[in-house]
Amino acid sequence: MEKSSVIPKKMRYISHASSQLQIQYTETPALSAKQVLIKVHAFGVNRADILQKQGKYPAPEGDSEILGLEVSGTIVQVASPELEHLLGDQVFCLTSGGGYAEYVVAQSELLMPLTEGLSLSYAAGLAEVYLTAYDAIVRTGQLNSNGILLCHGGASGVGSAAIRIAKRLGATVITTQSSKEKAEYAKSLGADHTINYLDSDFAEEMKKLGLKANVILDPVGGEYLRANLRVAAMDCHCVMLAMLGGRYTELDFAKLLAKRFNLHGSTLRNRSLSYKKELVKDFLNEFGSDLSDQTMKIPIYKELYWGEIEQAHDILEHNQNLGKVIVRVS
Repeated sequence: MEKSSVIPKKMRYISHASSQLQIQYTETPALSAKQVLIKVHAFGVNRADILQKQGKYPAPEGDSEILGLEVSGTIVQVASPELEHLLGDQVFCLTSGGGYAEYVVAQSELLMPLTEGLSLSYAAGLAEVYLTAYDAIVRTGQLNSNGILLCHGGASGVGSAAIRIAKRLGATVITTQSSKEKAEYAKSLGADHTINYLDSDFAEEMKKLGLKANVILDPVGGEYLRANLRVAAMDCHCVMLAMLGGRYTELDFAKLLAKRFNLHGSTLRNRSLSYKKELVKDFLNEFGSDLSDQTMKIPIYKELYWGEIEQAHDILEHNQNLGKVIVRVS
């Protein structure tokens, strides 16, 4: 079932063969049960895309090999009659890869509506960061209004979303980042305390503040884990999203046991459809109506067109962004 516009047999997409990003042609994807076809308006650029391009984060079996985990756009085709009411809807969502293209397949259960106050370009960068942050600090970390969140990388996309969610809950937020500009950015989103990790030992700075973290969001890993343990409150939940600081470190298990320290490894991409479905449902129930509110906005650092995709990746590779990088397809 499709809208009046004709769906082409071939579509353009961004190839990442040999780590080179180029616009090429491929078959327009076909639909399976409960799926929709989205004509992509824009997609968000994420660090996972960089790693996949480099051959370090292959797509799970069955997912599209094309880069791109989040898009916004218009539904132009559906797999079955019971989904026909979705035709023409403007949405944003997670994808199982394939977002760097003119058309992408998405699961109907993962669609999020473009509510009043959200533009297609802005919404393209919401799904991955907000769902990742919500899953980590709320569903896993159990952050509440009395809690303290330590967020490493407070100027990143996920860091931005984590700050917004934590402040919406009424929690105290501490962020680490590498510059005064990024610290000011984190404060503008609501961070209560910011620490420049190039100038200071964040564990020592938190000790001076008299603060211990109930939830820690960490994409760094490596030596940070030991410092995280130092600043952890009892029953702290430390959620690891990546290992930018390395795969290995030594850990004092006596301290881990004494604090009942909860260490979680979390990836969203390889979660089951049922898990993602419940995650989207829970997030929309709790925060869906707030996304257009100014207190939940995540700044777009740069909006580019897909002919400028190398520039988009370069921004993330050099850790320049304050917020999201969005790439327009149409």
